[in-house]
Formats: sequence, structure tokens, C-alpha cells
Amino acid sequence: MSDLFAAQHRDTRIQLGTQACVLHGFALDAVDALLADVAAIEAAAPFRHLVTPGGHVMQVAMTNCGTYGWCSDRRGYRYDRVDPQTGTPWPALSPAFLQLAADAARAAGFDGYVPDACLINRYKPGTRLSLHQDRDEDDRVAPIVSVSLGLPATFLFGGFERGDKTVRVPLQHGDVVVWGGDDRMRFHGVLPIKPGRHEVIGEQRLNLTFRKVR
Repeated sequence: MSDLFAAQHRDTRIQLGTQACVLHGFALDAVDALLADVAAIEAAAPFRHLVTPGGHVMQVAMTNCGTYGWCSDRRGYRYDRVDPQTGTPWPALSPAFLQLAADAARAAGFDGYVPDACLINRYKPGTRLSLHQDRDEDDRVAPIVSVSLGLPATFLFGGFERGDKTVRVPLQHGDVVVWGGDDRMRFHGVLPIKPGRHEVIGEQRLNLTFRKVR
């Protein structure tokens, strides 16, 4: 692992690319509000394990909030205004969600960011997310703002081809990764979550991923 990530401290910033960075501890002051909002979202739109177009069940459980929610089934990957599980619109983005996303984007050099979707992923120990690009959004310049809560994770940040070399980025509770502009289409993923128990949210990691879809 690179010495670049050997020491992580709150309020420090690590540059991953020309328009990509890690903001360590950026979300810590908002954790209570974020977790309360996640609980409300889960009550209206429960976590579920989606099925890929190829018929595989995804390891990571997920739900959504915002104008659009990301969906996957045998018909393909897409965004939809309606939760297919409940038949109702996705829960709205809360003020706390919108404020954190805007503040983190601004800190990374993206002013005026207003996401219209937030994917909420729940990782249990042993679950991972394979390398991929976020390609289902019409807007491929506006940043992705990714908030880590709970158990530590190792984020993989690569190039523009799947086989490009990746950097391993340790993420802790409250860290935020932002990438957009020239770096928006980089491949990224998450290594398997190691067993453990976080003092705030237990044996899991939550990841809030804000997107600008339209």
C-alpha cells in the first residue's frame, strides 16, 4: 500500500487525480443526521439485493433516494423514478444529504452541485464491489460524491480501462471521495470488507453515492 495513504487524519485531503480526491473525515459532523435519514429511507424503500442482466444476485444490498433510483434486473441497468419493489416514488433527498453532497463537491472544486439521486449501498463483511464505471447517467461530467460510514473499506481507483493499474485507498468512517470532470469515467471498486464491528453502526459499511443523472 502506498505511503501516501499510511496516515489518515481528519480534515486532510489526498489528491487521486486532477479532479478526484479523498476528503478524510469530511462527513463526521453530519453522521447522526445522515444515519437518521438512512433509517427513514430504508423504512420507505427497503434494502434489497438486485439481480444483474446476466441473472447474478449482487452481493451488496442497496436502496435509493432522490428523483431517480438506480435499478438492475434481467432487462438491464437503468434509473427509474419509481421503486419497482413498492410501486411508489423513491424517498426525497433530505436537506442533510443535499448539504453534505454540495459541501463535499465544493471542497473538491465543483461548485453548485445538486445531485438528483443517491444510491445507498450496504456492505456486510466479505462483500465487495467489482471494478466498474458509472455509465448510466446522462451527465458524465458532474462529480460522484461517495460517503463512507461504518466499517473500514479499501477503495480501488483505476484508469479509463478495466485493466489499468489501480490505487488502493483506505477509507474510514466519515471519509468522502469525490471524482468528476476529467476523472469522472475512471474505473473503481471496493475490496472485500474485513470482519469487524463499528461502534456506531455495527457489522456493516454504508456507502452514500450521490449522482447527477439528468
